Amino acid sequence: MRTVLFICTGNTCRSPMAEGIARKLAQEGAFGPEGRGYFFASAGTQAFEHAPISNETAEVLESLGAPHDGHSMRLNAEMIRRADLVLGMTGSHVGRAKALVSGDDAAESKIHLLDPDGDIADPIGRGSAAYEALSRELLEILPARITSLLRDAQASRGVLDSKGTLPETLSP
Repeated sequence: MRTVLFICTGNTCRSPMAEGIARKLAQEGAFGPEGRGYFFASAGTQAFEHAPISNETAEVLESLGAPHDGHSMRLNAEMIRRADLVLGMTGSHVGRAKALVSGDDAAESKIHLLDPDGDIADPIGRGSAAYEALSRELLEILPARITSLLRDAQASRGVLDSKGTLPETLSP
């Protein structure tokens, strides 16, 4: 089982939407056959424990048929250490996550910006159209980004074969 952790500020909009969409994409095979063995979670750098996700986030996820847990969790160092990949919505989120595990090179190396081209805008307070736009952005970014970063992590641990693929015995 590979764990992908999405992080934002309050864990009520962007990261739970990414989590739900990633779960749906995995069910649909967007990450290849190994993606069915991925576990997706989310947390917030400043989240209030067990706060509900925003109504707009819930509505978008429901319209997509994407599963979600519906409550927030505050990011901690143990979450980062247990994850295989940590994806922050902004450079600030990445910086906060790295600060939580400062000095732990292995943990820091798995923290990345979700969109390599820049920050994912916060839709809070901008209406349902902003949430729908966010869902389209995530649907576009997630498959290639997660697949690429998890493959790179495998390669850095030296487990890919000479063709750059996972050996049969390591596939989930």
